[in-house]
Amino acid sequence: MKGVYSAPGDYIHFKSQVPLHKIPIGTKQWRYYDFGPKVVPPLICLPGTAGTADVYYKQIMSLSMKGYRVISVDIPCVWNHQEWIQSFEKFLDAIDVHHIHLYGTSLGGLLAQLFAQHRPRRVKSLILSNAFLETSSFSAAMRWAPIVGWAPSFLLKRYILTGIHNGPQEPFIADSVDFVVSQIETLSRDDLASRLAFTVDNASVGPLLLSDSFITIMDTNDYSSIPQELKDQLGERYPAARRAYLKTGGDFPFLSRPDEVNLHLQLHLRRVGVEAKPDLVPKDGSGGSPGKENDEKKDHDDQPNGNGGNPESTSKESQSPPAPESSEYHGLYDQRLSSAKVISIGREDSTLMRDQHILAIGVLLQLTWEFFIFSLLPIYVCSLYITQNNVWKFRKLV
Repeated sequence: MKGVYSAPGDYIHFKSQVPLHKIPIGTKQWRYYDFGPKVVPPLICLPGTAGTADVYYKQIMSLSMKGYRVISVDIPCVWNHQEWIQSFEKFLDAIDVHHIHLYGTSLGGLLAQLFAQHRPRRVKSLILSNAFLETSSFSAAMRWAPIVGWAPSFLLKRYILTGIHNGPQEPFIADSVDFVVSQIETLSRDDLASRLAFTVDNASVGPLLLSDSFITIMDTNDYSSIPQELKDQLGERYPAARRAYLKTGGDFPFLSRPDEVNLHLQLHLRRVGVEAKPDLVPKDGSGGSPGKENDEKKDHDDQPNGNGGNPESTSKESQSPPAPESSEYHGLYDQRLSSAKVISIGREDSTLMRDQHILAIGVLLQLTWEFFIFSLLPIYVCSLYITQNNVWKFRKLV
């Protein structure tokens, strides 16, 4: 159906199997999915500016079936990085999770690094995808940054949509863009404003106590909304981190290239010592009970050590220099990647909804401007007439 978006079948299946949790913590409302064996240290997924907890549904379904616990969260209405750190820590306490592994994309990658910097005892490893270290470049690019908190919803959505790559795309990449656009429509004005305010907030990542060997940097080689110089800064900050390259994937490789992303996530978790529990996965394929259980390994290794604070890693790995995952494991699926053909003609059907949405926002903005002009102009003329009339009467009396 042209111009009409319909949810993918696997997403509908995911919604029928995995419950969405909502818990109030202070003044914040946290929305999250928690699936997989609760005895396994969780992988927590943090979305970018345009994402929600739902965008990681492919990772939740795949990894939970392999015996991993995956938690995907919505970023609540926080307006600066100090508020984020405090709110996220309260969330972890509320769900009784102590030690975590963070997977952050775009803005979520910045949030993951900030939390690892200020709460090093809780973060055991990082996976960063299309991430960055500081927000100054985004603040300089947004001229109306000081008033982002008062901007209307349609203007905030338009700004976010213009940052998404438009043009001829592979089918799976176009589908990923459509899915993210549909998720943007579910966000409130406060959600959008707080995320953009966070993006232009004066925040930068300082040194981490976490060893580079417990960090994986996963980037796409085609294009993304994050400038390449910011990606290069991230690589220079963590020179010994594992590197995982995807030939294509766009801004949302977790949706457009889920098999490759899930493979890299699984390899990372194995490398940092997370042991999957496939025997605890129900036979019906539901991936694990959604009930809240204790993170049983709330262990006593809070002191940071030379291997990044992770006691489960082997001494052999800490002695040997990390090799890029892309060169070590790409043989598993390199043939499949090389056979993928890029469709250069694009997909008009998949981008029509987004184009129409941007056009509608432009028309609405123009109508709003014209409304203010034509409503205020008569008032201005009337007040000018009254003023001149009073001045004439005053002069006559004098």
